[in-house]
Amino acid sequence: MQIYEELVARGLIAQVTNEEEIKKMVNEGKAVFYIGFDPTADSLHVGHFMALCLMKRLQMAGNRPIALIGGGTGMVGDPSGRSDMRTMMTPEIIQHNCDCFKKQMSRFIDFSEGKAMMVNNAEWLMGLNYIDFLREVGPHFSVNNMLRAECYKQRMEKGLSFLEFNYMIMQSYDFYELFLRYGCNMQFGGDDQWSNMLGGTELIRRKLGKDAHAMTITLLLNSEGKKMGKTQSGAVWLDPNKTTPFEFYQYWRNVADADVLKCMRMLTFLPIEQIDEMDRWEGSQLNQAKEILAFELTKLVHGEEEAAKAQEGARALFVAGGSTANMPTFELSDEDFADGSIDILGVLQKSGLCASRSEARRNVEQGGVSVDGSPVKDIKAAFAKDRFAGDGMVFKRGKKNFMKVVVR
Repeated sequence: MQIYEELVARGLIAQVTNEEEIKKMVNEGKAVFYIGFDPTADSLHVGHFMALCLMKRLQMAGNRPIALIGGGTGMVGDPSGRSDMRTMMTPEIIQHNCDCFKKQMSRFIDFSEGKAMMVNNAEWLMGLNYIDFLREVGPHFSVNNMLRAECYKQRMEKGLSFLEFNYMIMQSYDFYELFLRYGCNMQFGGDDQWSNMLGGTELIRRKLGKDAHAMTITLLLNSEGKKMGKTQSGAVWLDPNKTTPFEFYQYWRNVADADVLKCMRMLTFLPIEQIDEMDRWEGSQLNQAKEILAFELTKLVHGEEEAAKAQEGARALFVAGGSTANMPTFELSDEDFADGSIDILGVLQKSGLCASRSEARRNVEQGGVSVDGSPVKDIKAAFAKDRFAGDGMVFKRGKKNFMKVVVR
């Protein structure tokens, strides 16, 4: 199976502008393609994961990726999928976030000479003369067509600033500049980016002629992938200082039964034939599939050693007497104890398993808390300091949140 056919089989392709030509270029390793990343935080999250995996797949097939960091567009902010305007960032914060992105992307993409590029669109956007830009690019965009774009329609009722209205034009101009500077002939993006991407393809054709080769592909679940990046407790980051390898592993270990094979096809590098065999799995076998998914993805992001530790720690939660050495750990200090003990609500709050004592109280009363595998329903339950000596105690909130608590 060639690479384009594999992308289709894995459920990654949603729409294309010219499938036969795109298929030929990708399969022959002639695509110079870009995917954009706006530096809205100092870490990538799992919503970016699919794009990184796609870039890696295509690079392995001989194609050349361009990771476009939005140092310029980040000054404006993409309105797609948002109900309000993004918080404005300073140039210093944007640059710091860009630097963090490159370090993380290097785990997936080979940026050695001729293999891939990382480019910041601040190079061309920040120095533009406003009048010249309007005259050069403005005539090629219809306001009527722009207002019909989904990314704008969903914001019209609540209010769309003129600042954000320019985002489509800026993203389109990115493709034009990448085409001229680096021979970029293809762009990938989420299905929520389709209108912006078509704008770039059309701009190239209008300015350089209809024979200019500029292709557009969207990823089927990239917008859903952004949703993957959020959980009830916040974002799932690729930075181990924000989301530990154990927490990252647990996130994927706990995906819904209906999503496990979909995630495995789209995100892992296991052979598609092996994954197809798992279609017949059911019951306890689905838990095995989730373990495989969690291990493979943790290995991709954090390395095989950390993935193995995370898997061992996760399995220990379900085995009596299992080792807790690789679980996330919180250390209590002497000041946390009153008269030699600490109550259950204090442990849950201080360890970060609950945001407040009132939240901890609700979880205990609702039967959502256990200690060393035994349910705790008494909000006045307390633990002596010596209980936390040695290997400590394992506190669990809900089905997915665990913490080993020890004494410093």
